[in-house]
Amino acid sequence: MRSGCALCKNISMTLRHRLAEHISLALYRAATSVLRPLLPLHLKKRLQRGREHSERWREKQGFSSLPRPVGKLVWLHAVGLGEVLALRGMIVALQTCDPCLQFLVTSSTTASAETFDKNLPPRTIHQFLPLDTRRYTQRFLDHWRPDLALWSEQDIWPGLVTQTARRGIPQALINVRMNATSFQRKRKVKALYRAVYRNFALISAQDSDTAAALTKLDAQQDIRIDGSLKPHSPALRVSAPDLAVLRTALAGKSVWVAASCHPEDEAIALAAQQQLLAKAPGTLLLLAPRYPSRRAQIIAKLSGFNVKVRSRGELPDAHTEVFVADSFAEMGLWYALSDMALIGGTFSDVDGHNPWEALQLECGVMHGPRYGNFVSDYNALIEAQACFSVYNAKDIVDTLTMQSSRGLDGYRHLQRDQSAALSDLAERLAGLIKP
Repeated sequence: MRSGCALCKNISMTLRHRLAEHISLALYRAATSVLRPLLPLHLKKRLQRGREHSERWREKQGFSSLPRPVGKLVWLHAVGLGEVLALRGMIVALQTCDPCLQFLVTSSTTASAETFDKNLPPRTIHQFLPLDTRRYTQRFLDHWRPDLALWSEQDIWPGLVTQTARRGIPQALINVRMNATSFQRKRKVKALYRAVYRNFALISAQDSDTAAALTKLDAQQDIRIDGSLKPHSPALRVSAPDLAVLRTALAGKSVWVAASCHPEDEAIALAAQQQLLAKAPGTLLLLAPRYPSRRAQIIAKLSGFNVKVRSRGELPDAHTEVFVADSFAEMGLWYALSDMALIGGTFSDVDGHNPWEALQLECGVMHGPRYGNFVSDYNALIEAQACFSVYNAKDIVDTLTMQSSRGLDGYRHLQRDQSAALSDLAERLAGLIKP
């Protein structure tokens, strides 16, 4: 009798869940339908402000000037610069599983497109993800007809996920990371995310905390924990001619970089550079802002330094103390020129940026106390003694002047240890593609 009551309760709960999911998806579709007539104006306003690609903005309406490649096509999506660059490691692993696969990568930001286009793996196309309305997403799916869809990290669009599922296209959610703030936000619309998660044949989380959060959001799958994709991405490309010119200009200098920095990072880095110049006058700081459009604000802070600026076409010379590296898609160049990097966002509420790109170009890593967006990455590096924790300008000076190691041996051991998980995940994903 008790087992019968329990069964009835389970059936009742399942029906309530399905009804809540149906209602939440219906409300989401209704909201996007209401907004759709406003979207062309929204895109044009963003275009006027320089926030959309001047030639490719209509991709966000599902249009493309590129043909679909022949053969099996894997579509991967990530929202922004760091997330989309991390997909390159998965693409390489899938190419190892099946050398004939073609790849479509979508993202949402202009910076991600400009940088990814300069770091494209073989047989890979980049497009902007269409906005999540039925007309735009149908146009996108009709044109590209992917054989597998992989959604990375947190950026999943309910309308497009459900439309993709209706076409019988297998989907997976990979490289997922979810902090407490993101979890609380999703929990408020739990039924919507539960409905979305049902469409994934496989879910792979970066860490156990994320896996637990997904379970609390009622993801029904057995959730894998595979770590981050970022350590497995190929190194950022570096222009050999530019590298040669700058190495000649920097001959004899000790070079370090504040990478993808924000105002709080810049304040610490500049204070450290002042102290370093008192000890070693030949030291050069490369200041590479996360947003190059902030160049005027940054240059205004540098009145006490001898400064050169990349966007002005200037080269550093023997007297340069700070070089403002205010360019897009050249971060690999700045890492290749530097012995050590202070990773930006680790002194602000941005909560960190990707540390792996520096290490892949044999540039050691320093980081501040705030790395909430990359907890598993930094914890792994700290455990492997592959990075240096700094809390103030003095710590940076001590690290740069007293450390003989850059933590690269620890990084190499860690990378080898994590490679098996990526290979296994890639094989599982490739197996989802229908013959």
